[in-house]
Amino acid sequence: MLRSGILMSFLTDKASLLAKVVQRVKELKEQALETTELDNLPSETDEITVLSCDYSGDGRLIFKASLCCEDRSDLLPELIDILKSLHLKTLKAEMATLGGRIRNVFIVAADKDHSIESVHFLQNALKSLLERSNPSDRSKRRRVLDHKIIM
Repeated sequence: MLRSGILMSFLTDKASLLAKVVQRVKELKEQALETTELDNLPSETDEITVLSCDYSGDGRLIFKASLCCEDRSDLLPELIDILKSLHLKTLKAEMATLGGRIRNVFIVAADKDHSIESVHFLQNALKSLLERSNPSDRSKRRRVLDHKIIM
């Protein structure tokens, strides 16, 4: 059994084989931990997170925001409009999609004048964005996906 998991195992003795298997199990365990630590994969529930991080050298508040929801065609343009309307500068953005769901994680900086209020305004704007989701768009997307799976 152990020999099937290791390449060229027919050339090694049992003790060396066991040592290689133990090492391989440790490597796989580390890889499994790394994949479970990825918090940017979309979850099955709608989520909004806005966390204040730190102040930049010029006094602007820098914070991290995350939005997880059903993927839809108008989501990114609306998200961009929200950030522009709140005068937030995007410093970093990451997006991950999985099974019709999307997670957007972005680091933004607020103007000096609007630091703390910007966190609350962004959180409320993201909540309204989730509430404005279009159920007909979602059902169309699901039917197309189901149709492709059947074929």
